[in-house]
Amino acid sequence: MRFSELNLSQELLRAVDELGYAEMTEIQQQSIPLLLEGRDVVGRSNTGTGKTAAFGIPAVESITHADKNTVVVLVLCPTRELAMQAAEEVRKFARYKEGVKVSAVYGGASMEKQIHELKRGANIVIGTPGRVMDHMRRRTLKLDRLRCVILDEADEMLNMGFREDIESILADVPEERQTVLFSATMPSEIMAITEKYQTDPVHVKISSPGRTVDLIDQYYSEVPMGRKTDALRLLLAAYTPASAMVFCNTKTMVDQLTEELVKHDVKAVGLHGDMKQAQRTQVMNSFKNHASAVLVATDVAARGIDVSGVDAVFNYDLPQDNEYYIHRIGRTGRAGRKGTAYTLISGRRQLNDLRAIERYIRAEINEMPLPSRGDIVARRTDQLTDEIMEMQTDHQAYDIIDKLASKGIDPKEAAVRLISSRLHKNIEDLPELEAARPLRKGKREGSKTVKVDINIGRRKRIAPNFILGAMADATGLTGRDFGKIDIYDEHTTVEVPASELDYVLECTNPMKINGNKVTVKLWEGTDKKDKYRSRRADDKPSFDRRRSAFKNRKQSDIHSDYIPNRRKRAKNKH
Repeated sequence: MRFSELNLSQELLRAVDELGYAEMTEIQQQSIPLLLEGRDVVGRSNTGTGKTAAFGIPAVESITHADKNTVVVLVLCPTRELAMQAAEEVRKFARYKEGVKVSAVYGGASMEKQIHELKRGANIVIGTPGRVMDHMRRRTLKLDRLRCVILDEADEMLNMGFREDIESILADVPEERQTVLFSATMPSEIMAITEKYQTDPVHVKISSPGRTVDLIDQYYSEVPMGRKTDALRLLLAAYTPASAMVFCNTKTMVDQLTEELVKHDVKAVGLHGDMKQAQRTQVMNSFKNHASAVLVATDVAARGIDVSGVDAVFNYDLPQDNEYYIHRIGRTGRAGRKGTAYTLISGRRQLNDLRAIERYIRAEINEMPLPSRGDIVARRTDQLTDEIMEMQTDHQAYDIIDKLASKGIDPKEAAVRLISSRLHKNIEDLPELEAARPLRKGKREGSKTVKVDINIGRRKRIAPNFILGAMADATGLTGRDFGKIDIYDEHTTVEVPASELDYVLECTNPMKINGNKVTVKLWEGTDKKDKYRSRRADDKPSFDRRRSAFKNRKQSDIHSDYIPNRRKRAKNKH
C-alpha cells in the first residue's frame, strides 16, 4: 500500500514523498489508519521496521491551528538517542505543515534550553521518562490538554526501570486520550499497562523474529580464549566495511576495545551510557559522516539509533538477551538491503548460547573460519587488481614515469613499489591467530581425559546416574563425553575431556546434585593404593584387590578351594 492512498494532507504527502517513502512497511500499513481514527493501538514490531513513521505521521497529521501553543502529543522513549532520532524524523514529516512544533526533552542536555524551547510553544513533545517527569514537576511541561501518548520501545523502558515513571505520567494526563504502545516483545508488565491504561486497544503484530533476519547473512567464528580483539581486527582487515557496528555488553569493554582498535589505526569511536551528551553527539556525527568507520557500542546506547548504510555488524560479546541479537543485526539489513553479521564465540558455553539464538530466530548462523594474514593479502590483491583495471589514465602520470626513468627506475619497478605499498598497508602488524580447538570432540572420539573431583559421595546416597545427569545438564556435554565415574564415601571422581577441563570447571561451580550443593575441582590424587583404601569393603573389587586378598590367604585354604573348583570345571567339559 502506498502513502498516497492514505487520507493525508498535501503538506504531509509532499514531505513523505521527498523523504523517498512510497510503499508502506507492514507496521505502517496496519497502524497508521488506526491511529488516524484515534484508536488505541498495541504494535509489536522489531527494530528497523518503520515504527517512527508509523506513529510520527499520524501525530503530525493530528495537529491543527488550535494547537498552536499546546502540547497535545507526548512520545516517551527509553534513551536520549532514540528521543533525538524520533524528534528529527517527526520534524521532517512536519516540514511543510504550518503550526507543528516538535520539542525533544531528555537528560544530559541543558534544562534551561529545553525550558526556553517549551515556553516558545510546542505541540509534540518527545522525551525520556525521567526528563519528562522533571519538566512536569517544574510545571514547564503542562499536559492538561494532551490528546495522545505514545510509548516507543516500551519493553526497553521497562527493562531500564522506567515503569514507575511511565505509570506516574499516564496517571497525570487526561483520561480521555489516545494511548499507543510500540514494543518488540510483550512481557507481562507491558500487558498489565495496556489493560490498565488503554481502552479497547487493537493489537497489531508484525513478523516473527525469523523474518526480520532474512536479508542478513549470519556467520560465527570460534576464537581462542582471550583473542577476540585480534579476531575482530582480522575480520575488519579482510572485509574492510565502510561502516560497521561492534556490540559489547559493558561500558568498560567498549572503552577498552575502542582504544585497542584506534591503537592499530582503525578509525573507531565508542558509545555508551556514561558519556556526556556532547560526547555522544560528536561520536554519532563522526560515524554518520563516515569520519569513523567503526562504532563500538552497548545495546542500550545504540537502541534507537537510525544509521543508514551499515555494511556489517560484529557481535564481540554475545547479547545477554536473545531479542537483543535481532536488534543488533537489524542495523545492517534495513530498507530491503542485504547485510552481514559476524559473531565471535569462545568456549562451549558460548557455542550453546549461540545455538539457543539460532532456535529463537529460526535461522541458521553459519560457521566461518577466521581469515589468515595470507587470506587478507589474497583478498586485497583481487580488490586492487579490479581497482587498477577500472582506473582512468592521467597524462601527468607519464611525466612522473619519465622522471623516474631518468633516475634509473623503469615503469614496472615503479608500479611494483606502488602496488606493494597499497597491498601491505596496515597488514604488517596484523596478528597471527591459530584456529580455535574444536568444541565438539568428546571422550568417545579418543581425546585425552583428566579427572575432576566432586565433594559428594556414597554417604549422601549418590549414584552414577545422578552425577552424569548433573554434569551433562550443567555443561551441555553428552553422556558419551564423560568417562569413568568412581564414587567414594565422601567424594567422587569423573573423567572428562582434557580439552574441556576449564569449561567443565566454569560450568559446574556451583552445582547441585540430588539437592546437595557441590564444588568441582581438578583431581590431584595419584596414589592408587590410597585410592583403593578409600573404598568400602563391599565395593566391587578390582584386580589389584583380588590379587592382594589371594596372597594373604592360607595356602591350605587356597588348595582346598582351588582343587575342587578345577575338577568341577574339568567334569563340566566332559
